[in-house]
Amino acid sequence: MAAMVLGSPRATALSVHVVRAFVELKAMLASNRELGLKVGRLERKVSTHERHICELVDSMAQLLHTSPPPTKRPIGFVTHEEKKGSKAQSSK
Repeated sequence: MAAMVLGSPRATALSVHVVRAFVELKAMLASNRELGLKVGRLERKVSTHERHICELVDSMAQLLHTSPPPTKRPIGFVTHEEKKGSKAQSSK
């Protein structure tokens, strides 16, 4: 508006400078808005992952504190060679 009223080259340059400043400000606000949205999405994703990790840790802790099932003898028969092999291994 100053360029229209005053009509001087300096007023025109100042008017262009002001318009460029507003364009840059608008771009900065748009990029900050996008950045804010990205940060919000990232926070939600991290909190979901954190919950899942806590559930996994709790499950692993329960598994560590439970006693293992009693060992059972294998079903089937044992050949003479297998008996000799197991006796030889047990005597070592």
